[in-house]
Amino acid sequence: MKTFQTVVLGIFGAFIVVGIIVIASYGKFGGSNSKKNIPAEGVVWGTLEATKVSEVIRKFNEAYDNILKITYQQFPEETFDVLLTEALAEGRGPDLIIVASDKLLLHQQKIYPTPFEVLSERSFRDAFTQGSEIFISPQGILALPLFSDPLVLYWNRTIFNSEGISFPPKLWEEVSALSPKLTQADSTHAITRSSIALGEYRNISHAKEIMATLIMQAGNPITIRRGEEFQSILTDRLGFPENPADAAIRFYTEFANPLKPSYSWNRSLIDSRESFIRGDLAMYLGFASELFLIQERNPNLNFDVTRIPQVRDAVDKSTFGKIYGMAILNQSRIKPNAFQSATILSDTFSSNLWSEIFSLPPVRRALLSRLPNDPFMAVFYQESLIARGFFDPNPSGSGAIFQTLIEDVTSGQSSVSRAVSDANSRLNAIIKR
Repeated sequence: MKTFQTVVLGIFGAFIVVGIIVIASYGKFGGSNSKKNIPAEGVVWGTLEATKVSEVIRKFNEAYDNILKITYQQFPEETFDVLLTEALAEGRGPDLIIVASDKLLLHQQKIYPTPFEVLSERSFRDAFTQGSEIFISPQGILALPLFSDPLVLYWNRTIFNSEGISFPPKLWEEVSALSPKLTQADSTHAITRSSIALGEYRNISHAKEIMATLIMQAGNPITIRRGEEFQSILTDRLGFPENPADAAIRFYTEFANPLKPSYSWNRSLIDSRESFIRGDLAMYLGFASELFLIQERNPNLNFDVTRIPQVRDAVDKSTFGKIYGMAILNQSRIKPNAFQSATILSDTFSSNLWSEIFSLPPVRRALLSRLPNDPFMAVFYQESLIARGFFDPNPSGSGAIFQTLIEDVTSGQSSVSRAVSDANSRLNAIIKR
């Protein structure tokens, strides 16, 4: 074992001893497998690639088999939620899950919050990024963060070079200004090359997350927690002259309006990611985790990655990002062991390991303070600091709501303010279910 790892593990071993004392003192955790010197066996479920997760788990098991021997089971993302609910109902569910922040609200009732007496809110805020604070609830910490997957801007260097444009845009107004120069059409006015995929929903990868980014950058968090309750606030002005959500949606839909100079996208085009891979899209808004897929699909594509555009003079910069965390489930019978394991698997050494294996940025502030040499990861690290999500009541349900919002506007069936108001009402309806 390397000296650095030995020191880190020793420090966190001491922390765990303190944690055991605190847990025992407060009696917050129960379980039949918490007897001294009897290691437990725990199961972790998730949707992350098993070969990668197992590499982290293997190192954990080698060093801490006296605490908990962990096995990991991967499930398809499209069936995970249903399978987890069914398994818990039958009393055969896992002890921990790796949960993404956009699925937090969906599974919150299944999660056992770590009490603040065991892990204080102050300690959590000091250790992790602001976006990770979505895991803080009034009852305690719902999950210990592992790494993030932020939304970034991929740009085609060949297209930019051919048009004499030296740098990708840093502001959204620059995106609009570049659109007429980067977008091309044939003699029938059909778009043959697009500047950026905005304005529609069905053929834009991550359309909901892009809209969420614009709304959050405009100053509206989309949903908020008030005590034990959640609420959509898309219609709130929040002290701004114009409703931030209205302004964001109006900007977004202009790129699908043939009468606007920024027009660059319509519903007849292929999926935005596929268009970028083919070299027909100058700028693509995608997740950091898509980097290798793009490289594999088109090894000859001359592209780069940069930070997502921001609003001019924005004080609080942000981008949408999924934060992955390790959560203990209510039904676990080995909560003390599970907490100790989650603590180790989210410590500084493990966070760095997660980051290296998944090629995604950590969420520990200490690790983000120094940028890596890899040019792509350097951008991902910067975006991880400002990555955040919102309290999404149901990702598929909210996706349908955002799709209706956009298509009502682009089809002319509704004004922007009316469509936003309808979306707000529908979001609150699924929150209350």
